[in-house]
Amino acid sequence: MSEVRSSLLDLLRGASAASKVLSAPKVDLGIADIEPFPFLAIIGQEEMKLALVLAVINPLIGGVLLVGSRGTAKTTAVHSLIDLLPVRSRSVCVEGCTEEMLEEQGMEAICSECAERVGYGEPLTVEDRVRIVDLPLNARLDDVVGGINERVAMEQKRVRLARGILGQADGNVLYIDEVNLLEDVVTDAILNAASEGFYTVRRGPLNLRYRSRFLLIGSMNPAEGQLRPQIMDRFGLRVVVRGLKDPDMRYQVYQQALSYYQDPETLAASYSNMTLSIAQQIEMARKILPSVIISNEARQLGLDVIHELDVDSGRAEITMFEAARAYCAADEREQVASDDVRAVALLSMRFRQSSGLDEFFRIQQVEDQKLQTLLDGLSGGAAAGSTSDSA
Repeated sequence: MSEVRSSLLDLLRGASAASKVLSAPKVDLGIADIEPFPFLAIIGQEEMKLALVLAVINPLIGGVLLVGSRGTAKTTAVHSLIDLLPVRSRSVCVEGCTEEMLEEQGMEAICSECAERVGYGEPLTVEDRVRIVDLPLNARLDDVVGGINERVAMEQKRVRLARGILGQADGNVLYIDEVNLLEDVVTDAILNAASEGFYTVRRGPLNLRYRSRFLLIGSMNPAEGQLRPQIMDRFGLRVVVRGLKDPDMRYQVYQQALSYYQDPETLAASYSNMTLSIAQQIEMARKILPSVIISNEARQLGLDVIHELDVDSGRAEITMFEAARAYCAADEREQVASDDVRAVALLSMRFRQSSGLDEFFRIQQVEDQKLQTLLDGLSGGAAAGSTSDSA
């Protein structure tokens, strides 16, 4: 790989963050903290930061799963992405009506308020930054997928369906903390939306279909329970987040946390220039990405890794090569090299092997061999009998 590195990748290695720890400023007088913790103020955890940035550059990677114990900055890192996310078109309507829906399905696809906006020549969408939508652990199924709009039912005495959190997440980041503790019915709804890109709510004779295309990010503490394989497979990159081992870095974490608790605005301001720089470079990488191709050497290395690991899921190739393309674009290049594949291989291939599946397929292979031997023997006997009859 080229010796010249983009400053985006250098920033993710944490060199600037580790050297910019602030001393504790004045005491907070009770004003609510509104500034997110700066992404680059997170000490260490380069692999986690890299995975999150790659997923923002290229959503085709399939999302990110952060696995680690409490207090390792998983949730902080996700929420700190807010200033790095790109701009997109967002609906101004609570029902999510857009010009695209109007063009594809006509006036029946939008609500009466938006139909009035169209009549006055007003837009249905505005340019806005991608948002992070949190899915609460105690969310009900109707909260997640949608259901009867209770406000309309009470105020207007009529039944109307409304989108749920999955609808709000369309075009945004859907973050699920403690994803391994979700109820199965909620998990199934998320899986359905993630695979189809839309969701249909049915309540009696009424039905509502809405788009639900999102970047899925989850975090979990493995000590509290394992994640269902079905939803594990939906996460492209898998990060193991460990506590920092270096005592000096751990003290820097304490200093940064204290600075943020006492004066979040000052801490955020100290990183504002670097935050703006990395946001611009992420946007540049997103523009470069469509032109990025995979070299023969990189393709062969990736396929060799998957073959040697004996991974069955076809999402392994998608994740590895799309992550390598994002890494290449972050380095401002247009051809994926073998080193790009190496840089993302661990993130892409973790937790893709299953000892249970290996044992299942081993037993099945033995059974198949017995059946094939039986069939070959019967076929041979039938052939001999047929020859004898013809004689």
